[in-house]
Amino acid sequence: MHLEEIAFHVGPGAHAVLLLDQAGWHGSAELIVPPNIALMSLPPRCPELNPVENLWQFMRDNWLSNRIFTSYEDIVDHCCFAWNALVEQPWRIMSIGLRQWAHGF
Repeated sequence: MHLEEIAFHVGPGAHAVLLLDQAGWHGSAELIVPPNIALMSLPPRCPELNPVENLWQFMRDNWLSNRIFTSYEDIVDHCCFAWNALVEQPWRIMSIGLRQWAHGF
């Protein structure tokens, strides 16, 4: 459904390229990729190419590590807190995700 939604918003005559890490479900044989989308897998163990990996690490380092969770709900609550705390800091997201080498292309 997610790919269908993206495909719907791709302009007429345009083609979208989605960068993916190599999570197992990204390469499932059951995955239906619309014709106006191409999937491009990033190489393994290359966080410099996938800035969101650095965001997850920042969340773990600052809000989610060194804790004992008492229940599934406790895990979800802590994750929601961490996500909301990060979203309130757009400058932090920009600084973590910025790749100077990517500018100028």
